[in-house]
Amino acid sequence: MSIAATTARDVTAGLSTGRSKDRNLGSLIFLVGLWFSLFFGVMVLLVLIIDVAIEGSSRFDAALLTDYASRVRPEETGFRAGILGSLWIMLFTALLAVPLGIAAALHLEEFADKDRWWNRFIEVNLQNLAAVPSIVYGLLAVAVMSLLGFERTGIVLGGAVALALLILPVIIITTREAVRAVPREIRHGSLALGATVWQTTWRQTLPSAIPGIATGTILGLSRAIGEAAPLIIVGIGVGVRFDPEGLLSEVTALPIQIYNLTSQSQEEFRVAASAAIIVLLVMILGLNALAIVIRNKFQRSW
Repeated sequence: MSIAATTARDVTAGLSTGRSKDRNLGSLIFLVGLWFSLFFGVMVLLVLIIDVAIEGSSRFDAALLTDYASRVRPEETGFRAGILGSLWIMLFTALLAVPLGIAAALHLEEFADKDRWWNRFIEVNLQNLAAVPSIVYGLLAVAVMSLLGFERTGIVLGGAVALALLILPVIIITTREAVRAVPREIRHGSLALGATVWQTTWRQTLPSAIPGIATGTILGLSRAIGEAAPLIIVGIGVGVRFDPEGLLSEVTALPIQIYNLTSQSQEEFRVAASAAIIVLLVMILGLNALAIVIRNKFQRSW
């Protein structure tokens, strides 16, 4: 290993562990600020989760998952319709957003002419769209459903369109980063052997970028499953007491039910909402765990 590489490794290791020899007052204050920020964020999150889990502990039973919502017996109200509705909406959200997002990212990264003004315009707007409030995507989904001729509100398709629009910029950006991380030598080697750009992209670049694409996609879906604002705008209600049966079926969602019950005056409803929050957290953590497993399984070192 060269002297430059050894020096760079030592400096990087020192900075990453906070054991740099630069021990002046400013660096110490900065380091303490970093540790406090990390400690504060983690502690606040832990306190909130523990408080919610304690409040809803009396409702961790089978009825929470298998029964429908009940106004007559609030102590036995369940979230079956909301859980199944969220799963249906997320299924069609993935079917709408993932192929479209990956295809758009591959076009922008591998085929589009970056010198063209419209391609640069699209890239700038993609970065901005990732920061747009989620409620705006709900309004956009209402416009899309109106253009498609749908008059009914609160159906699976409307929720899927809203959440697909929400996570589409995230999928495009993360996919582009994953594709960009594939070494250029792989593309050059494939092209040198006579493959076309399309064959190189489909057989070499895309398979090599799967870990990054899968991780970004699942993290986008885990964000979407907890969103309530765009679903409210497209008319997803709370009074549904049956399982969804198709793309045009009326549906409710778990975040909508939680939002509704937390504003109720009866204590039993608030306890049930706390238990449902834990169920939603488990679903989100399950998606995040799946992203980690896929990333570790397909990860390659170049």
